[in-house]
Amino acid sequence: MSVLGNACLAMWWDMAPEMRVEFEHWHSHEHFPERLGIPGFLRATRWTSASGGEGIFVMYELTEHAVVSSPAYLASLNGPSPWSTRLMPHHRNMVRTQCHVLESRGTSVARQALTVRLSPASGQADALQAALGERMAQWVGQPGLAGAHLLRHETPAIAQTTEQKIRGGDQAADWVLVVCGYDAAALDALAAAELSEAALVKLGAEPGPVHGRFALSLSATPADMR
Repeated sequence: MSVLGNACLAMWWDMAPEMRVEFEHWHSHEHFPERLGIPGFLRATRWTSASGGEGIFVMYELTEHAVVSSPAYLASLNGPSPWSTRLMPHHRNMVRTQCHVLESRGTSVARQALTVRLSPASGQADALQAALGERMAQWVGQPGLAGAHLLRHETPAIAQTTEQKIRGGDQAADWVLVVCGYDAAALDALAAAELSEAALVKLGAEPGPVHGRFALSLSATPADMR
C-alpha cells in the first residue's frame, strides 16, 4: 500500500481566521510532535482550504487501526496540554474518522488534496470498492494527479475522550476517498466528472457525498520531529 501503514486517522474541521496563526503555530510545533511521538504514528499531514476558507484537513498514517485505541494514544487524548485545551474549543464542525485502508495507489502527500466523504448504498460496498479501486489505478498516472486512497471508518470501542468532550463531540465519515495531485484543475475536473454525485451513485454510493479541496500546509514523520 502507498500510505504508510494499514490505517489512517482522517479529520476535517473549521478554524476561524482570527485563530489561524496561533492554531498553525500550536499544531506544527506542539501537536504534530506530540502525536508523532506515539507508537504507530508514521506520518502527519495538514492541508488547508484551497479556496481560502476556514476548512482544515489532517491525515495521520498509522501502522494499524489498533493504534487509535492504544494506551499511549488514549493517554494523549485524555491528557491535553494547557495549549491544546485552550485551542480545542475552536475546532468547529469536527469530523473525525478512524479508518482502515481499503485501497491505496501512488503518493499520499502532494500540493493539493481532494477529499470525498461518502457511504456505500445498501449491499453495494464490494461493488463500490472494486469500481473505485479500478479507477484509482488509472488516476495516479494521469497528468496533475499523483495518488488516491480509499479508507473505511471503524469506530473504536473506547469511551469519549477529554479532547472530544472539550470540542463538544465529533462526527464521523463512513468512507473517505483522498486524491492527491499537483494540479488543482485536474482535481477539480475529477470532482466534477468521475467523482460527481451522479457518477458515484452509479458506482454504488449513497447520494450526498461531501467534496472538499485543500492545499498542503505541512507534512512530517517522527524523524522530522526529533
